[in-house]
Amino acid sequence: MLWVTGCPAITGTGNRHPAIMDPRSLSLPIMLDIRKKLEDEIAALEYELRNELPKEILKARAHGDLKENAEYHAAKERQGFVNARLGQLKKRMGEVAMIDITKIPRDRIGLGSRVVVLDTSKEEEIAYHLVTSEDADVTQGRVSTSSPIGKCLLGKEVGDLIKLVTPGGTRELEVLSLKTIHEFIVVAEDEKPTGAQQAT
Repeated sequence: MLWVTGCPAITGTGNRHPAIMDPRSLSLPIMLDIRKKLEDEIAALEYELRNELPKEILKARAHGDLKENAEYHAAKERQGFVNARLGQLKKRMGEVAMIDITKIPRDRIGLGSRVVVLDTSKEEEIAYHLVTSEDADVTQGRVSTSSPIGKCLLGKEVGDLIKLVTPGGTRELEVLSLKTIHEFIVVAEDEKPTGAQQAT
């Protein structure tokens, strides 16, 4: 049994009803969905940067004095934001491309894991999915591996105890059950229709 201390908490309670969480959400490598989201946002921002913003800037310039031109300054600020955001997204694309599922542990909590923990102070079970930051939604129990609670859970196994530091005090969590991304991928492969099934 392992004690881990000093883990800060995040706002949110996870999903208190593990039964309603659909493990099929992790039945395929989640990086494919994340990559698509990143690609879509990059495409939209590049279109705005190359087509819409230049028109807005030219239109604003035509209004005269740039020092007092609110439209011009707003368009330039948006241009700067879009450029910065594109840089972040392209960097993230590179990071996602480097994720190797084969290196994710099969017996410990990692990216894609579904874990149920017991809050020993309340005798309450809470379920979490560990996902990338793009797919995180604390209200649905999906926490990023880079979030405080995600970092606390990474590398833990069933039976480990975690001391979670919260603004209201310290909570003790015990890992009750764990399913890694590898188990979900195996299930998905097993459920694929065979050639005979596809023909019917």
